[in-house]
Parts: sequence; C-alpha cells; structure tokens
Amino acid sequence: MWWFQQGLSFLPAALVVWSAASFVFSYITAIVLHHVDPLVPYISDTGTIPPERCLFGIMLNISAFLGMATMYVRYKQVYALNPEKNKIIKLNKIALTLGLMSCFGLCIIANFQKCILYYIHVVGACLTFGVGAIYLLVQTVLSYLMQPELHSKDIFWIRLTMFLWCCSSIVSMFVSSVVLYSGLYGMNLVQKLHWDPQEKGYTAHIISTISEWSLAFSFLSFFLTYIRDFQKISLRAVVSLHGQTLYDTPQSRGSEEQALLIAGSI
Repeated sequence: MWWFQQGLSFLPAALVVWSAASFVFSYITAIVLHHVDPLVPYISDTGTIPPERCLFGIMLNISAFLGMATMYVRYKQVYALNPEKNKIIKLNKIALTLGLMSCFGLCIIANFQKCILYYIHVVGACLTFGVGAIYLLVQTVLSYLMQPELHSKDIFWIRLTMFLWCCSSIVSMFVSSVVLYSGLYGMNLVQKLHWDPQEKGYTAHIISTISEWSLAFSFLSFFLTYIRDFQKISLRAVVSLHGQTLYDTPQSRGSEEQALLIAGSI
C-alpha cells in the first residue's frame, strides 16, 4: 500500500499539491502570454488577466474546499484523542473557526482580483494568511500540549519552524509593501504588472514578491506535517433504510425493518 493510500493522508497531500499547482500553472500561463515579468511577480498578478485569471480562480476555490475538509478532519481527530481535556477542546474549536475563516479568505482572493477590487482582495489576503497564521499558532500549541503521549517532539518542532517561517515572511512582506506603496516611488503601483530593474522601488518590489511566495509555501508546507497523523484516520459511513419504499405510507411508517446499505472504510 502506497503512503497516500493509508487512511486520509491523501487529503493534506492533495491540498498542498493542488494549491501549489494553482500558483505554478497561472504563473506559467501569465509568463507565456507576457502578462507579467518572469522574475518573481506577485502571485496575485499572475491571476489578474484572462485566461490565467479563470484558471487561478477555479483552482483556488477547489483549494479552499480541500482546506476546509483537511481542517475539519484535523478538528475531529484532536477531539477524539482528547475527549476530556477542556483546554485542548477549546483550543481545537478556536483552531477550526480560524481555519474556516482562512479558507473563506482564499475564496475572496480567488474571486476578487488585485487590479480590479484591490481592497477586497487585501481583506481576503489578511483572512487567508493573517488569520491562517494564527491557526498555525494554535495547532502548534496543540501539538505541544499533546506531546509526548499523542505527538512526538519532532512534529512539534517541525510545526514551530513552519510557523516561524510563515511569520517572518509576513513581517518581511508587510514592511516592504508599506515602503513600496508609501508614495515615494509613485502612485497607482497596484496596477503595475511590469517592472524595470532600473526603476525606483524595484528592490522593495522584489523583496515584497519574494516574501509573498515564501509566505504561500510556508503556509502550505505546514499541512504536510498532517500526513502522518492522517494515515491513522479512517472514515466509516453507515446508511440505514427504513421501510421497503420511498413513499410515506402507513405500511412504510409501521415497518421496523432496517437494511444496512453501506459500511466501509476509506
């Protein structure tokens, strides 16, 4: 049995691979069509002009769905392992709420492009990565509280490293973006898709774009640490049939028969 066939490990793996592919495919399309510069454009710039905008939007919407599924399964796993620990249960609920907010922000990013509705796009980015960073923090704290009985120390340190990488990328992107859009290097830079290395502000632009790519991949990399945990999870679906017809008749209402239709593990 391959590793991705064990339990639900395919779920976080699919989230990371699909999300990374959405960035890479839209980037390649935008470069081929000369819509952006090849050297580290903003991720959002690669999803601004059709046809890459269409590809970017639909793929990120699917990523948001995979993210919600992954975070919900993680929530159920932590709850099942700690049914009587109130502190962990509360943090687990907070993490689920933050995770769902982050996924909603990803939908906003996918459907409200930077060059068209900039401020709504920024709100989506703040929800995705700002609230998402807090989600990573809570999950890291949960990993600390669950060691060594339920989590190894190595997993905790790996998740802490991913969280710190994500935070450093956020700080770097925030500072460079504030400098870039402060007005010192001109106005309407939000609409600018092509940069000349000789232009003022180019250095701040490059630092900002590199930080954005670093942020995106540090955030995604965190979910790779779920793979081993999810290998130990299986789903069991049970459907019972009450009665022999789909009509609400006295005979069907009075029937006590139950037929097990589905009982399996994924």
